[in-house]
Amino acid sequence: MSRRLTLRLIQALIVLLVLSFVVYGLIGLMPGDPIELMAAGSPSMTSADVAQLKALYGVGQPLLPRYLHWLGGALSGDLGYSRLTQLPVVRTLGPPLGHTLALMLTSLAVAQLVALPLGMLAALRERRPLDHGLNLTAFAAMSLPTFWVAMVLIMVFAVGLRWFPASGVETPGQGGLIDRIHHLVLPVVALAIASFGHYLRYMRAAMIGVLRADWIRTARAKGASWPRVAIHHALRNAMVPIVTILALDFGTLFSGVVVTETVFGYPGMGKLIYDAVLGNDYNLAIAALMLATATTLLGSILADLVYALLDPRVRFG
Repeated sequence: MSRRLTLRLIQALIVLLVLSFVVYGLIGLMPGDPIELMAAGSPSMTSADVAQLKALYGVGQPLLPRYLHWLGGALSGDLGYSRLTQLPVVRTLGPPLGHTLALMLTSLAVAQLVALPLGMLAALRERRPLDHGLNLTAFAAMSLPTFWVAMVLIMVFAVGLRWFPASGVETPGQGGLIDRIHHLVLPVVALAIASFGHYLRYMRAAMIGVLRADWIRTARAKGASWPRVAIHHALRNAMVPIVTILALDFGTLFSGVVVTETVFGYPGMGKLIYDAVLGNDYNLAIAALMLATATTLLGSILADLVYALLDPRVRFG
């Protein structure tokens, strides 16, 4: 197990290294010169200052030397300074990362708590009215654009009923856990609705496949009740493909919250990447995108570990 985990970590580091070069090259193709933008925003900056900054950031050099210079700094923990915040990139990434993790993990938990039991129930009532109704609900949730759901939630619950705030992460001057949860409700619901239908359909399909297995019929023939067969026998095996979907969605959700965070004005990683790209903040955009990539790879590694816990037949070595 430890050998397999070590190999997976080495593979992840190699993939991360290759993708860092690709992302760095793509970010470098963005229009506009960040140093010229800094000079335009600071009239007191002289041509000598501009030349010094270009030499410091490697602007004008070939791609490979610039990348190697950035990589050396990144490996030593120096990701440079953010042009937008005038702070080190490491300090800039901290608060948005915490906000996005709170939003992402909460929405994932809510979606799973609702979708997985309903998916199992739909499988147990296959081709019956309840199954058709849950399928229709899942398809409806999958068809709704996230930005539209977010705007409807704001119009109804923030503007109309005034039950929840429309933006931000906390009320200025108040803060506290209850206030943060209050601000999280609408973004979490919007993201949970966006993923609810997929998880319900995946769980239904996985449970139907397991329930049709020969060993399930054997358990039923020995007198085991449907609840016992479904919960103690079928559910654990049906969760194996669900773990794969969760691992893939973990990174996708991390980088895909940009729409939700932008609509709700939520200061997370999605909005940070959006602002960094629009503001030609190269250092911040590269670091944020690489963090999203690393999160996706981490989700894949965690999925391998969970496989062995769910299915005793899975062995790594």
